[in-house]
Amino acid sequence: MKTYSPKAKDISREWWVIDATDKTLGRMAVQVARLLMGKHKPTYASHMDTGDYVVVINAARARVTGKKAKQKLYHRHSGYPGGLKSLSFEELFSRDPARVVELSVRGMLPHNSLGRAMLKKLKVYAGDDHPHEAQTSAYTRDTERVEKAESPKSRSVSAITGREQRKGDES
Repeated sequence: MKTYSPKAKDISREWWVIDATDKTLGRMAVQVARLLMGKHKPTYASHMDTGDYVVVINAARARVTGKKAKQKLYHRHSGYPGGLKSLSFEELFSRDPARVVELSVRGMLPHNSLGRAMLKKLKVYAGDDHPHEAQTSAYTRDTERVEKAESPKSRSVSAITGREQRKGDES
């Protein structure tokens, strides 16, 4: 049997809406990166962009744990001598919370042209309004529910068949 390699026509892209309200930034970024790469699909191939579009809303309500708000630094460089600029998480989050989410997801994607193409499918908004209602109306999903249903360890009969199974009931 030959190894399956998806073709461009085989790739179907869906739209996911993730609400960042009261979610830990890193854990949410892992879920978003997984969806952008397409690792949740059976047609995943590491050399192709098989991922979906992801819209993150309420980025201003995401949270971090511990002392990261004060201690975490974001660096950028102008390219000139002495051109290193640093901002703390608090400063950057108060200026542009969407940028914080983008940077956290960006660090979890491949660091090459494929990763840059995947990042273009990420749309982040500080509030709960976004201009992608037409695309997302049919595909709005909750990642926690999907993650539990896809995990082979946590799959239950109710997740597969849609009905509850009582203890001791074998059928």
